[in-house]
Amino acid sequence: MTNKQVLGLCRDADTTARAVEALEKKGFSGNEYEILTAIPYPEGTFGEKPGKHRLYIFPFIGALCGFSAALLLTIGTQLFPPLVTGGKPILSIPPMILIMFEGTMLGAILFTVIGVIFESRLYGPKLGLYDRRITEGFIGLLITDSPERITEAEQIMVGAGIADFKHSLTSKDNK
Repeated sequence: MTNKQVLGLCRDADTTARAVEALEKKGFSGNEYEILTAIPYPEGTFGEKPGKHRLYIFPFIGALCGFSAALLLTIGTQLFPPLVTGGKPILSIPPMILIMFEGTMLGAILFTVIGVIFESRLYGPKLGLYDRRITEGFIGLLITDSPERITEAEQIMVGAGIADFKHSLTSKDNK
């Protein structure tokens, strides 16, 4: 199904909040619209529901991967040439602890950086409409839905005080 996008631009947060409130009263859900702004407003400023993030998962997975890799590295390097020196054990735990700690931290840090890139949507297949004026202080209200609902949303935004629009057609499955 072909979805349409409309981007409404306004200058102040109050107009955007009125538009979001009017959209939610008419049955638009939080996953049908997105607020685009260059100004770091606190979450929920425009009346939208706080978004869920999964950033905390990335460091845990990275730490587990780093720990596993460091454990395999230390065990592998000590067992590959099994050199017994003076009756001491082949696997020496104290040096292994240092390498495993460093591997754990390295994995956690790398996966956190990757998580920040994905959670902040710096990379993603569903990038939509954008206008340069958003970086100059305008606030964008991007709505993606069927053409009939887009027309209704545009009328709601006009009623809330948004007058500048940008339209686009995208072909995405409506799931």
